[in-house]
Amino acid sequence: MTQRQAALAGRITPEMKQAAQAEGLAPEVIRDGLARGTLVVPANPGHQGLQPVAIGTGVRVKINANIGTSPHDINLEKEQAKLAAALEYGADAVMDLSTGGDLDAIRTMLLARCPAPFGTVPIYQLMTEAQSLEDVKADALLEMVRHHARQGVDFVTVHCGVTRAALPLLKKRVTGVVSRGGAFLTAWMRRFGRENPLYENYDQLLEIAKTYDVTLSLGDGLRPGCLADATDKAQLHELKILGELTKRAWAKGVQVMVEGPGHLPLKAIKKNVRLQQKYCANAPFYVLGPLVTDVASGYDHIAGAIGGALAATFGASFLCYVTPAEHLKLPEVEDVIDGVVASRIAAHAADIALGFPGAADWDLAMSKARRALDWDTQLKLSINPSKARRYREQSLAKDDQCTMCGRFCAMKVFDDKFEG
Repeated sequence: MTQRQAALAGRITPEMKQAAQAEGLAPEVIRDGLARGTLVVPANPGHQGLQPVAIGTGVRVKINANIGTSPHDINLEKEQAKLAAALEYGADAVMDLSTGGDLDAIRTMLLARCPAPFGTVPIYQLMTEAQSLEDVKADALLEMVRHHARQGVDFVTVHCGVTRAALPLLKKRVTGVVSRGGAFLTAWMRRFGRENPLYENYDQLLEIAKTYDVTLSLGDGLRPGCLADATDKAQLHELKILGELTKRAWAKGVQVMVEGPGHLPLKAIKKNVRLQQKYCANAPFYVLGPLVTDVASGYDHIAGAIGGALAATFGASFLCYVTPAEHLKLPEVEDVIDGVVASRIAAHAADIALGFPGAADWDLAMSKARRALDWDTQLKLSINPSKARRYREQSLAKDDQCTMCGRFCAMKVFDDKFEG
C-alpha cells in the first residue's frame, strides 16, 4: 500500500508520523494532504534508514540538491563528499544525476549513505548505456524505472508529458530543449515516428510506481532554457498534459509532484505558479530555480535563489538548488554548499513570507544576539556557521567589535558607549 492509498483509507503510517514530527504538525495534517494530493511523502520501503519528509502545501518549503558524475568527471569519493556536504548544509532531498561510470554502483553507494529522500532520472542511465538511439526500445524506459525503484529510490523524474504533438511548437525557440531527458525523448520520437513510450504506456508506469511506492516527479522536459522561451506554447502544452497525468496517478494511489521551469523573468513567476496550480490541481510544484536572468554565469545560485524565493512565496513547495557551476561545469563540493545555502535562504524567506509557524523565530533570535553583541550566538545561528566563523576569525577588531564599524558601532553608540 502506498502512502497515498493509506491516507485515502484514513490510516496514519509511521512515515506520516515522522514527517509530521519534523514539521511540528499533527500526523492528521500530513495524512489529509496526502489524500488531497497537495502533499507527498516520498518513501520507498526499500530505502533503508530513510528519514521521511513531507513536501507540498502547509509544510516548510523544501530544497533538493543534485549531485552525480559526468562522462568527464568520475570520482566516487568526491560524490560522497558532495552528498555529505548537501546533507550537512540542509538539503531536504538529494538526486543522483550520474551519467558517467558504473551507475548502479554509484547509485547504490549514495543511496546507502543518504537518509534523506533520494531521487533519480532513470532515462539518464538508458542514455548512458545506449550506443545510439537505435538501441533504445520503448519497453526499456519502463524497465529502467522499475530497476531504480527496486533499488530503493524514493522519487523519479519521468518526462511523460513530452509528446509528438508538441514537437512543431518548438520551432521558434531560442534554446530548443534544454532538459536532457526531454531532448532524448524528442530525438527518439523524431527518429522512430512514434509517441513517447512513457506517455503511451503511462498506466504501466503507474503500476511500477504503486508497487514500490515511488513518487513520480513529472518532469518538465520542455521547460524554457532562457527568458525568451518562457511560458511559450510548448511549455504550456506539456503542463496541461502533466495535469491530466497527475489526476490519473492519483486515481491509482500514486504520489505525484510536478516539475516546473527553468528560466523565467520575475514578472512571469506568479503566472507560472498559478497555471501549475490550475492545471495540476495544486499538486506539489518542484521548480529548478527558477533563474530570473540568463547572464549570471558563475552566480546562477543567486539568480535561482531570487526566483525560488518568489516562486515559493506564490506556492511552489520544492526548490531544486542551482549551483555557481550551472551552465559551466560539474559542481565541486564548494559549489554544492553554495547552492544548498542559497536555496535554503530562498526557502526560509518564503516560509517567513507565508507565515509558517516558527519560521521567523530563528531571525528574532539572531536579532537579539546582534543587539547584545553576542558574537558566539550569532555564529551558531548563521545559515552557514562555518563561513560566518571564518569571517569573524579574520577580524582584527576587539572582541565586542567588528572591522566594519569598530568603535563607531551604531548599537554601542545608541547605548551611549562611544569609546575607543
